[in-house]
Amino acid sequence: MAAWSPAAAGPLLRGTRRQLPLLHWAQRTFASQTEGELKVTQILKEKFPRATAIKVTDISGGCGAMYEIKIESEEFKEKRTVQQHQMVNQALKEEIKGMHGLRIFTSVPKH
Repeated sequence: MAAWSPAAAGPLLRGTRRQLPLLHWAQRTFASQTEGELKVTQILKEKFPRATAIKVTDISGGCGAMYEIKIESEEFKEKRTVQQHQMVNQALKEEIKGMHGLRIFTSVPKH
């Protein structure tokens, strides 16, 4: 069996190759945060007032079904990773009910 190559697939992909991903990338790069991202960010700011960094990204293509959250806060100090994630899950308890998935990255600020 011959190996797959982009050149061989060219005729099959003509007209679609790179257009949608590039367009999606451009929209997300230049667009402001989605309504869902803003809402989740605001909740996290309220629940973690000592946070030095909060970044919320809708990784579901803008429909709000899955988010990636990166948060750096003193509140996580001396807590295990699982406890840190539980704190974030508790803060977003109501919002999580409408989500398909959630990626959480937590850290403590380095002084």
